[in-house]
Amino acid sequence: MDPTDLARLQFASTSIYHFFFVPVTIGLAFLTAILHTRWYRTRASRHERLTRFFGTLLLINVAIGVVTGLVQEFQFGMNWSAYSVFVGDVFGAPLAMEGLAAFFLESTFLGLWVFGWKVLPRRLHLLSAWLVAAGAALSAAFIMAANSWMQHPVGYTADPETGRPTLSSIGDLFTNPVFIWSYIHVILAALVTGAVVMLAVSAWQLRRGHPLFKTSALLSLAVLVPSTLLQLGVGSQLGVIETTYQPMKIAAAEAQWETCQPCSFSLFQVGGFESSDQEPIKIIQVPHLLSLLATLSWDGEVVGLDELQAQDGAEYGTGDYVPDVRMQYWSMRVMAYLGTLFFLFSLWGVWLAARRTLPVSRVFLFLATWSVPLLFLMNTAGWMLTESGRQPWVVQGLMKTADGVSSSVSAAEVVISLVAFYAVFLLLLVLDIVLMLRFARRDLDASEAESPSDSLDAPALTY
Repeated sequence: MDPTDLARLQFASTSIYHFFFVPVTIGLAFLTAILHTRWYRTRASRHERLTRFFGTLLLINVAIGVVTGLVQEFQFGMNWSAYSVFVGDVFGAPLAMEGLAAFFLESTFLGLWVFGWKVLPRRLHLLSAWLVAAGAALSAAFIMAANSWMQHPVGYTADPETGRPTLSSIGDLFTNPVFIWSYIHVILAALVTGAVVMLAVSAWQLRRGHPLFKTSALLSLAVLVPSTLLQLGVGSQLGVIETTYQPMKIAAAEAQWETCQPCSFSLFQVGGFESSDQEPIKIIQVPHLLSLLATLSWDGEVVGLDELQAQDGAEYGTGDYVPDVRMQYWSMRVMAYLGTLFFLFSLWGVWLAARRTLPVSRVFLFLATWSVPLLFLMNTAGWMLTESGRQPWVVQGLMKTADGVSSSVSAAEVVISLVAFYAVFLLLLVLDIVLMLRFARRDLDASEAESPSDSLDAPALTY
């Protein structure tokens, strides 16, 4: 592997690993704030205890997530210095906003929330919980604005001397249609993630006979049903946006080599992922579905990979502009199928709750407890679909990935740092799993003997 492939592998690894924590943080922050609000309004001890319980899990996740996020920003200077020089006049603005505004807001009020129990006025303490959630969501907005610019560059002018893009309109950056729909997609994914994590923990506790967690299980289902339903709709609309601005990504996601109108959608296929093998065995084709997903039209046209390759070759010069079709095809289906599965699963939970049998449904509670690995698989597939589908571009139409690598970094140096990152990240992953499982399995009944001011000692120290 050359330095470019190794640098891509390293950034992909750290990005995927970091994205394990991001949606959990955003989703749990909102759900914890809801629990805190219910405690503020009802003054019921069960809501206070649940708020403290899930607040602990939130803090552990934030502590690990911050560490993994910092590594990514250092990589811009280490492995991708040519990219950083090229896009710095545009990319630097949203990253600076994220650090100076969003992360400052989130971390400040997280500290106030952790240490403000029985100290701050109740209303101010509640406000700090919601500002933590707002800061987490705002942080995602700035990051997604930067990422969406890489997918569809807007609001810039090219420097006449260097040819580098320079930000000319911050408004265009945040009204980029790719950003708007991608950001909504990420926030909904975070709500789904937080709800599934809360449901999994609640289900485990209910199986142990702790009825207090029925409240958190019902809350997670109340968030999960609309979030998954909206996510399916937003994901479909995002497909239409990408058909407009990144048609190669959509064609690759269906392994569609020839232009079609109307276009069917294959649930599964064997072969057909290489330019030399364009006749796959398609299993269960749904007529017109690809046209609907890509164009919102019953008979919409989807341009094929061969035609798009010819267009890009004529515009940008000789080269291979087709991304990894196999990765695109299966990433799209893993994300879509698991998203649909979670929606149906949440409906099952609501049906059990309506019949008042949720706390005693052993099958549902068992499956809910073990649903978290599928959740992270779904999130990872969506991220891979987004980033791999842009290749060979690091900035769509402006800079190829191979041109963004640091020229002074050798393959051996990247391998050494990659091994070091893997070792550290493995340690952090083990630490996170151990802490999350330890605090998720706590017996709330046994913790009642603790004084209220002491029950957040552990997460405070973790933070």
